[in-house]
Amino acid sequence: MDKDRIKGSADQAKGAIKDAAGKLTGDAKLQAEGKAGKLKGKLESTLGGAKDAVRDAAKKLDRS
Repeated sequence: MDKDRIKGSADQAKGAIKDAAGKLTGDAKLQAEGKAGKLKGKLESTLGGAKDAVRDAAKKLDRS
C-alpha cells in the first residue's frame, strides 16, 4: 500500500471530523475546511491507488 493512500485516509478522517464539528457548531469556515480536507484526502488516496496499480503492473511485466 502506497503512503499516499494512508495519508489520504488520515486526511479524509480529519476532514470528516472538522466538517461534522463545523455543522454542529454552525461554523461555516470550519465546515468548509473539513470538506476541503476530505477532498484532499480522496485525491491523495486516488493517487496512491494509481501508484499501486502501476507498481503491480510493472511487477507482472517483470515476471513475464
